[in-house]
Amino acid sequence: MSLSVLGGVVGILFFLPLLWVVTNSLRPGSETFAQLNPLSWQTFFELRPTLINYSALLGSEIGRATLNSILVSALTVAIGLAVCASAAFGLAAFEFRGRGLVFGIVVLSFLVPFDAIAIPLSTMFRDWHLTNTFTGLVLPGIGNGMAIFLLRQFFLGVPAELVEAGRLDGLGWFGVFRWIYLPLSKPALIGAGLMLFLFQWQAYVWPLLIGTDAKHILGPVALSNLQGQNFTDYGLVFAGAVVLTVIPLVVIAGFQRYFVQSVSSTGLK
Repeated sequence: MSLSVLGGVVGILFFLPLLWVVTNSLRPGSETFAQLNPLSWQTFFELRPTLINYSALLGSEIGRATLNSILVSALTVAIGLAVCASAAFGLAAFEFRGRGLVFGIVVLSFLVPFDAIAIPLSTMFRDWHLTNTFTGLVLPGIGNGMAIFLLRQFFLGVPAELVEAGRLDGLGWFGVFRWIYLPLSKPALIGAGLMLFLFQWQAYVWPLLIGTDAKHILGPVALSNLQGQNFTDYGLVFAGAVVLTVIPLVVIAGFQRYFVQSVSSTGLK
């Protein structure tokens, strides 16, 4: 009982800052810190909410930046799943010299923080004239080592009997991949897709280096630009933060149901 109470208290402590941000996104920016000292119930609840901050977002660069983030994340998931699943299939289904070394490089790739290589990589992209292009924003996210690792581990569990039966029926290796591996791997594909989406959605350093013009700016960068040197409209900043937080929450909540259904209906032993 005491652990349940402690868990509830810790949950409330984590929830209060989020509630404060949401509440202040429904207040004019001039009233953001009006109820902060002393703390009261009005600090976390607004009896006269207004959508003025959200309407102002439509006229700011963060509106277009959010659409850019959705586009870049969707392209990353679509192309990244095709690339990562193909790589994982090759590492799981084929025996070849150096397979262990290649797999080791894949594991090493997601142990190295991307921000550590972002600056030299951006120099290469500038030489390739990929700055301020959606191609430059998408490319680094499609070869995700963690996604390849998870898919490869799942592919190793596909029964060899199914593969042999497919080969006897005349399927080529692409047919085996398309009609046997992919249908049985929905849970892993959904999990890898969510991973690719979150990697791209929350990226800040790379879009800051590559997407510098108004047509290619992404949500996190546009949100940081709302904080001016002399004046910051915190109501607008909090509204933008809420929008950029709600979208991935909706995606995760929506696909979680399909993820659970896929796990329960896969039937792999």
